[in-house]
Amino acid sequence: MNTKCSLIPILLLSTACSSMVRAPAEQLAATPVQTQQALLQALPPTTQAASLQQWWQAQGDPALLQLISAAQAVSPGIAQAWANIETARAARVSSGAALLPTLDATASASRARSQPGMPVSNSGQAGLQTSWEMDVFGAGRASRDASQASLDASRALWHDARISVAAETATQYVNARQCQLTLALTRKDSESRQETARVTALSAKAGVASQNQLVLAQAAAAEGNNRTLQQQAACEVERKALVALTGLPETEVATLIQQAAAQPAWQPVGISSLPASVLNQRPDVYAAEQEMTAAYAQISAAQAQRYPRLTLTGFVGRARLDSGATDLTGPSWSLGPVNLTLPLFNGGRLAANVDAAEARYLASASNYQAKVRQAVREVEEALVNLRSAEARQQDAALAARSYAAHAAQTASRYQQGMASLFDLEDARRSAFAAELNESTLQSERRRAWIALYRAAGGGWSTQAALPAAAAMSATSATSAQNSQ
Repeated sequence: MNTKCSLIPILLLSTACSSMVRAPAEQLAATPVQTQQALLQALPPTTQAASLQQWWQAQGDPALLQLISAAQAVSPGIAQAWANIETARAARVSSGAALLPTLDATASASRARSQPGMPVSNSGQAGLQTSWEMDVFGAGRASRDASQASLDASRALWHDARISVAAETATQYVNARQCQLTLALTRKDSESRQETARVTALSAKAGVASQNQLVLAQAAAAEGNNRTLQQQAACEVERKALVALTGLPETEVATLIQQAAAQPAWQPVGISSLPASVLNQRPDVYAAEQEMTAAYAQISAAQAQRYPRLTLTGFVGRARLDSGATDLTGPSWSLGPVNLTLPLFNGGRLAANVDAAEARYLASASNYQAKVRQAVREVEEALVNLRSAEARQQDAALAARSYAAHAAQTASRYQQGMASLFDLEDARRSAFAAELNESTLQSERRRAWIALYRAAGGGWSTQAALPAAAAMSATSATSAQNSQ
């Protein structure tokens, strides 16, 4: 399979903003824009390809699914992202409520004597009081839109956190599996060296082999044993990294890694092409886009604060007055006052708020562009690594088979006294390196697929960024669904 890397263009910032808000012409003019190109290269089609959302399940590796599920359940990043959603949702409710009238139940009572000689009067009042600030110039609506965009961004970042944890866990799992395979090869090589040392010692005792050959064989055996111990420590480190990611007991993680040792090669990601629109399906890019939307809405809100504000109040209830012989009870109501507030002098505070909002917008626009460029880079790097691994796969397999045959022939010649121990050790090192390279290449290919899965957004879509609250709660209980 030959995967060609292509230059995926950076999305036009103005095009991305057109579905949200229109930025001021001055700001768009100051924004660097690159012309969109159509230099897109499709990934090789395959009938075995799995969709991004179901890619982990398609690998047929229960150990991988269990590790991803456990990692997502204990990830502090996902927990923080969920807390950010709840905070943003509360802010959205608050900003939406500001557009509606307020209604309060009030009650008051007083007892007083207004003049000497007058009877003591008792008065009381109870009812409903309302107040409504009319959003004449759109400050409240702009704040509500900014809060909604922030909420959408938080939801997208929650999905991004889950995708990131899944990719990180899968990568660590691949590393741990590769370490185990390398350990098996190292042990095999060490056992072969030990056997050579044993046979050489017998030959030296019989006077067939020289003392120099014996010393060399013993040194090679010691080197093989040292490499095995070093590889065992490396595998233990990889295993502990998975324990830290998943929170599972180390014995359980070790069992999962051992059970997965004979799993077949992974199926490829089912992406027919990687157009620029796919990059906009990444949750982190979408979140940056929504943060830019929120920043622009905050400019409108800050500008509206410089205009008049109109507030209407009212009251309806019952009142009672008891003063000597007078005892009156009846309905009571009022409409108004209507308050009109026009900012005249505030020391430049409101103008400074507008400037600050515009600065935040420009910063968010720059961050959005950086996110898109980063997405392009990650896709391109994943394709380069994938193409390289696949291009080297056949050569690595051929080299491993050829060096293994050469090592076997050299060992046979050494036993017959037709080859030196130096020849044997050189052939063995070459065979070991070739076999290790073939195994490492398989892991490199898997890591490239994982990187491509992550770079393409893990099958996420903009519809997934706007789930209902109930759906979000259900999703949080199912740890490996929407991120896969």
